[in-house]
Amino acid sequence: MQDDGPGIAPEYHDKIFIIFQTLEARDKAENTGIGLAIVKKLVESKGCRIWVESQPGEGSTFFFTWPKI
Repeated sequence: MQDDGPGIAPEYHDKIFIIFQTLEARDKAENTGIGLAIVKKLVESKGCRIWVESQPGEGSTFFFTWPKI
């Protein structure tokens, strides 16, 4: 999945997958910090991995592996 948002600095790439962690204050944006943590848990439960490639000002691309059925 790819977006054209503000991008994510590399030092936060791991943080965004931790439950309740957000990059912006909750009073500035409606964000619970739960969504990516749930996706990571689901992906890893299948023995796979998820990661993001992003730079500030360039949007973000999320990748994941998934088992072949």
